[in-house]
Amino acid sequence: MRHWDLFSEMDNMKREMDDIFRRMDYGRRSFDRPFFPELGYGDIPRINIAQDAENVYLSALLPGVKAEDLEMNVLKNTLTLTGERKDVAAEGAKKVFHRKERGAGKFLRTIELPYEVDAAEAVAELKNGILLVTLPKSEEAKPKRVLLKA
Repeated sequence: MRHWDLFSEMDNMKREMDDIFRRMDYGRRSFDRPFFPELGYGDIPRINIAQDAENVYLSALLPGVKAEDLEMNVLKNTLTLTGERKDVAAEGAKKVFHRKERGAGKFLRTIELPYEVDAAEAVAELKNGILLVTLPKSEEAKPKRVLLKA
């Protein structure tokens, strides 16, 4: 009779889940096409979000995307990036790719920000393939000092 080992079973399950995600290419291409065919294979921009007392800062990797091909919308604590990364490698002569890891096409990414922000005061700059966004926190989201009575 074989002894059942919970930790061994958990390791097996983890390996199986890792295999599933590896086959899906971490969800990028598997979910773009079947559910959102209009989006193509533009890949999802990778982001960093930080904050200080006054602002929320977002940076997004957008190599090969031009400012005129990018749109950003902000509503309360939600930022949406839509755009298109053009496939410059495919322009011109017909090519047979042996490997194609860099996506091209339309993309959409909706990001929940940690606070509501003042969209009217947001500042964005696309420089060297990196989108830098400064979003001032709304007055309601900023910390307030409470005076204590002794």
